[in-house]
Amino acid sequence: MPTTFNNFQNILPDPNNSIADAGQATGSVKGPGFSSVSFTSEQKVLKDSTNSGRLLARAKAGHKWKMKISYNPMTRTDFEPVYNFLMHRRGALHPFFISLPQYRLPQEAAFAVYSATNKLEAQSSQLAGVTSLMIEKSGYSNTTNSTPVPGDLFNIDGANSNHKKAYMVNRVETSEYYQAGTTAPTSSQVRIHFTPGLSKAVSTGDDFVFNNPLIKVIMTGNIQEYSLNTSNLYSFSLNLEEVQ
Repeated sequence: MPTTFNNFQNILPDPNNSIADAGQATGSVKGPGFSSVSFTSEQKVLKDSTNSGRLLARAKAGHKWKMKISYNPMTRTDFEPVYNFLMHRRGALHPFFISLPQYRLPQEAAFAVYSATNKLEAQSSQLAGVTSLMIEKSGYSNTTNSTPVPGDLFNIDGANSNHKKAYMVNRVETSEYYQAGTTAPTSSQVRIHFTPGLSKAVSTGDDFVFNNPLIKVIMTGNIQEYSLNTSNLYSFSLNLEEVQ
C-alpha cells in the first residue's frame, strides 16, 4: 500500500535529523556529524568620534549569524544525503534550517528537561529592537526547574510565522537576582537579555523555544564542490549565513 508523508525535510541532515530518498523527514538515513563548526556573530556598525573623543555609533545593518561547517572524510553513503539535500536548494535560492549540536539543548540540565515539554511565554507584547524581556510559565519555578543561562540559543514561535530569527541569551535576571529599579521577576518568571534585538514584534503569549533552536540559512556561494581521494572518501565543507 502506498505511503504518503506531509513534509519534506527542511533541516540539514545530521545524526538527529534524518532524510529518506523521497525527501521526507521520517527517513532512516541520518546525516553525518560535523568535524568542526565555526560560528560568527556579525553586527555591522557605523562609528565615529568627536574632537573631544566622544563615541558616536549606530548599527547600519541587521545582525546575522554565520557558520562554516566541516565534515570528516565520508563514505558515499554518508555523503550523498547531505550533498543532494543542498543541491536541491540550488545554491542560495532556497533557504533551509540547521541545528547546531552545541546549542541543541539548554546548558542547564534541569531547565533542558523542563523546557522540552513546557513552553515559556512572553509576559507582554514587545516592539522590534527590544533586547530584554520577561518570560513566564504557570507552575514554572526558578528553583526546581532552573533557568536559561547566558550562551543558550532560542527561537520565538508565535503569532508572526515569519519570525525565524535565532537569538542568544546574554544575561538572566531572576526573583533572587535582578537589577535595582526594575520590576522584580516572580518565581515563575525570568527576565532575559539577548543578542540581537528583536527582529520583529512579539505578542503576549508567544512561545520561547530553547530546545533544538534552528537557524534559517542559505549557502553563501553559488558553487558546491567536493573532493574524492584514492580511498573513495569524500571531503566536503560549506559556508552558511542566516537569513530572514
